[in-house]
Amino acid sequence: MANSPFDLANETGYHAWRDARLAAYPRSVDELIVPLADPRHLTPAEIDALEARCMRANMAIYSAPHLPAADKSLPHQLACQLGLVHLEGNYLADEDGLSSITPAGDEDSARGDFIPYTHKPINWHTDGYYNALDRSILGMTLHCAQDAESGGENTLLDHEIAYIQLRDANPDYVAALMQPDAMTIPARMDEVSLSPTLSRGERGQTLSPNQSIARPEQSGPVFAVDPEQGFLTMRYTARTRSIVWKDDAVTRAAVKTLADILAGSEYILTARLRPGMGLVCNNVLHTRSAFSDSPEHRRLLYRGRYYDRLNFTARAA
Repeated sequence: MANSPFDLANETGYHAWRDARLAAYPRSVDELIVPLADPRHLTPAEIDALEARCMRANMAIYSAPHLPAADKSLPHQLACQLGLVHLEGNYLADEDGLSSITPAGDEDSARGDFIPYTHKPINWHTDGYYNALDRSILGMTLHCAQDAESGGENTLLDHEIAYIQLRDANPDYVAALMQPDAMTIPARMDEVSLSPTLSRGERGQTLSPNQSIARPEQSGPVFAVDPEQGFLTMRYTARTRSIVWKDDAVTRAAVKTLADILAGSEYILTARLRPGMGLVCNNVLHTRSAFSDSPEHRRLLYRGRYYDRLNFTARAA
């Protein structure tokens, strides 16, 4: 981290970087929007425009309302042109690796157990905060196929801005949240029905006749710096259940201060994605408000989680 603005000992470098970031940061979500003729075939000018937004805020919003919004090739091919190629696979995703984020029906109890697949609000988080550190989610896309009848807005905040505001409050808070055991996500248990053809070992570590570990406990920092490329990542959830914070005074104060920042930062942006619009980002902080649907407006977004960061140098080649 030598000469890095994220080195807590590098005050000069930090303040130069900080001042530039805050001066460039958009104050309206409209500043993030880039109209695209065809997300599947970006022009050099469109790539430049997307890159310019992401340089300012680690995110951009594209808009192509004239194309069939439910066409999944739009977010797929757009992501590939921006260096997002390694999709995270999870058992709730579609066969193509994207997740169809829409309220689950009665017949889809597996998805209905998770808040993204309901009409409920989702608090501040970065995607994949429960992942193992070697499977960190660095990039994310969110493509709107259909918006809700009402509600369903996303609030957005560049995680680098959250870092700045926390460090300005107290650098010790940043140090606390960089500890390798700052935030722990307990193991998630699944109810299982053991098949007579499978042993317990094949189904996972069984803790009771009807339970197995679906996801092991995962500890890690909130803020981390990539050792090779030097960029900042964030792993965070504002949830109060199924999370354990390191039990020391500085960490507790840091968590509270970060929550206060997210409750009222002047840099928070609010977006309502319409059909044909989408978000591309380096896994920034985001929320979702509660929403209601109608037969004509059943909210459906395609989400992609990637082990890559946005990369504009490849160009559409």
